[in-house]
Amino acid sequence: MLKELTTIFSFEFMRNALIAGSLTSLCAALLGVNLVLKRYSMIGDGLAHVGFGAFALTAAVNPLPTWAAIPIVGIAAVLLLRVSKNGKIKGDALIAVISSGALAFGLILMSRPNVRNDINRYMFGSIFALDKSDIVISVVCSFVIITLYILFYNKIFLVTFDEDFAKASGINVPLYNTLLAVLTSVIIVIGMRFMGALLISGLVIFPPLSSMRVFGGFKQTVICSAVTSVICFTAGLIITYYYSLPPGACIVAVNLIVFILFAITGKIKSRI
Repeated sequence: MLKELTTIFSFEFMRNALIAGSLTSLCAALLGVNLVLKRYSMIGDGLAHVGFGAFALTAAVNPLPTWAAIPIVGIAAVLLLRVSKNGKIKGDALIAVISSGALAFGLILMSRPNVRNDINRYMFGSIFALDKSDIVISVVCSFVIITLYILFYNKIFLVTFDEDFAKASGINVPLYNTLLAVLTSVIIVIGMRFMGALLISGLVIFPPLSSMRVFGGFKQTVICSAVTSVICFTAGLIITYYYSLPPGACIVAVNLIVFILFAITGKIKSRI
């Protein structure tokens, strides 16, 4: 088994995918716990569609690299958070409007004759699309996200569970909500390279939901979610290599199986 794994990851594109994907999965799981608890989990799906539109824009403007999509999606995340709380269009309706609009905008741009048509890669991801610049960006962004999450863990915890108490404690709630949205947008853009716009939200949603089936404490849920996410990503990546399947689909499928197993375990645990 060890020899087979060594052979698999002797290829540079597999090592690139493992490094970038593991770090992205870890960060997505950390942020996902807060998003799920705050009932913002569908924001990840909305931002993924915005990311597709942003990638299409960077493809239309040839000099722009793909990481230029990060500020576009970041701005969308902040606007989505603020408008959904204070505007006339609320929650899932606003996400649906932004998702469909960004998707339509992206498809229009990608259909132009002078734009390289690579819709499948953007929609479903590809481990072959990763290069050294993606690895550097993934490592740097993941390090920043993990550092910020650890530094502000207590404040993020309070903002997640009780915003009123957090405000009474002197915490700038809008600032930390904005920070959570921006960090999520960064992970969405990075993860879209190998997961695709349609499946990246699975990295954000599945690991926290799986962990919550078994654990009730916040810290336990965060740790289990992070570990589960990395394991599921690695397993999905190995399956992708052996059976030449889409990486995003395999990773989400593994997460779904783990979710079912955790749900069964949680029910058994509650009856004991």
